Amino acid sequence: MSLAGKKYTWHKIADTAEELGLGSSSITEITVNNKKVCLALHNNTLHACVHKCPHAGGPMADGFVDALGNIVCPLHRYKFSLQNGRNTSGEGYYLKTYPVDVRENGVFIGFEEKKGLFGW
Repeated sequence: MSLAGKKYTWHKIADTAEELGLGSSSITEITVNNKKVCLALHNNTLHACVHKCPHAGGPMADGFVDALGNIVCPLHRYKFSLQNGRNTSGEGYYLKTYPVDVRENGVFIGFEEKKGLFGW
């Protein structure tokens, strides 16, 4: 499946969103295909991102989701949009995000397919 011209490999992470045990505006860390990721719930929408802050490596699962839908690092309170990973507190960092797809047969996370040398 592709989104915005990118190709993704999809990995099932749960049968239902409720199975993940995420409450309103909470975060959890899981391992998918040997990669640690954070899952966050905001406004009944699941989001996924890398598990460490790009600034100082803070564990994002120990942070929180603010009222605007930003994930906040527990170390220095840097904020990142769960929608696109952009730094919203002005420091200029970017948090890698992953698409999440809730389907009839389960909840899936997409990892971008790697291209060969020189992007071929």
